[in-house]
Amino acid sequence: MRFSIVNLGCKVNQVESDAFEKLLGRASARYSAPEAADLIIVNTCTVTGEAEKKTRKSVRQALRANDHARVIVTGCASAIDPTFFAELGERVIVVPKAEMEAFLAELAADGSGFSGEGGAGLHHGHARIGIKVQDGCDNACTYCIVHVARGRATSRPAEAVVAEAVALAQSGVREIVLTGINLGSYDADGLDLADLCRRLLAETAELHAPGEPLCRFRIGSVEPMDVSMDLIGLLAEAGGRLCRHLHLPLQSGSSKVLREMGRPYDAEEYRQLVDYLRAMVPEIALTTDIIVGFPGETDEDFEDTCALARHVGFAKIHVFPYSRREGTPAAERSDQVPPGEKAARAARLRALTDELAAADRAARAGTVELALVETPEVATTESYHEMPVPAGAAIGSLVPVKIG
Repeated sequence: MRFSIVNLGCKVNQVESDAFEKLLGRASARYSAPEAADLIIVNTCTVTGEAEKKTRKSVRQALRANDHARVIVTGCASAIDPTFFAELGERVIVVPKAEMEAFLAELAADGSGFSGEGGAGLHHGHARIGIKVQDGCDNACTYCIVHVARGRATSRPAEAVVAEAVALAQSGVREIVLTGINLGSYDADGLDLADLCRRLLAETAELHAPGEPLCRFRIGSVEPMDVSMDLIGLLAEAGGRLCRHLHLPLQSGSSKVLREMGRPYDAEEYRQLVDYLRAMVPEIALTTDIIVGFPGETDEDFEDTCALARHVGFAKIHVFPYSRREGTPAAERSDQVPPGEKAARAARLRALTDELAAADRAARAGTVELALVETPEVATTESYHEMPVPAGAAIGSLVPVKIG
């Protein structure tokens, strides 16, 4: 069997898609282009109205790719509206995310055309490997429907997380990213996120030869209200094995807009957290998500966002023009920001992003960081800046580079 995977959306989706690929590869299925595939998996996203449109387009493209492939639709969009996807064609099979592993295992067990030699490798061609440690969300931001699609927050047992991380480190992986829909809510076996990180660092501390860089861990994304003093202390004391980089979603720098978004912090609380992080972990790099043009956002609200972004000095900002998602409170508001204003604000914020990223890199000029070699040309530093690869460095290795 030949298979193809179309992944949409967040890093959690990517980790899940990697798991599908690994399972099929172990059953001797072979990865291929959609045009030659017998099975096409579309791992969907529904976080915004635009994401929903892209998902529906991707499923239709999968059906057009060839005239025989079964198209497996899974993920958040299919959880919200399974009937829509099921009615796209008789080759479409909608499978809930929680049932995908069993579905693919059964597909492999019954033969179903699996043949060939080998298949997808353990690391799926990636140098940086993600581990999903948490799923679901108990928050209900007014622009978001993911908490409906994913359900209540759940955490993976710590023993399972540690076992997977140890296996990856033993196989040569040098950077592991912890991912989750609301990662900071991790709570399993009496451990919170900081406890889990401490356990992972300890269990992988003696797996490599003397003199070799140890496997390091990166926190994928964590909400500001979930950054504990314990986690900050661990970032400060781990010597870079827990990357001194946090993706800390802001969404808006206006306390009024944050309140209307249903975010459980205000602009001043975010500012205070960042100031404390910078004081305790001077090397830290901070990246974020910001939504522009949320319903009711005024010019003054947007200026507050720009001012807070400058104060924080983000190394990167993911800019999202607000996109109405049917079924959310924000989509029903009558004070939608006109598209032209959203576009203009997004352009301004992207320009500011470039300015701040250059400033963060310039502030690190002359310092040395370990960088993960991801391609023959690009290595990514602990602070998440891309650098040229030193001569002779192998893909997947950690090498010291001077930031210039």
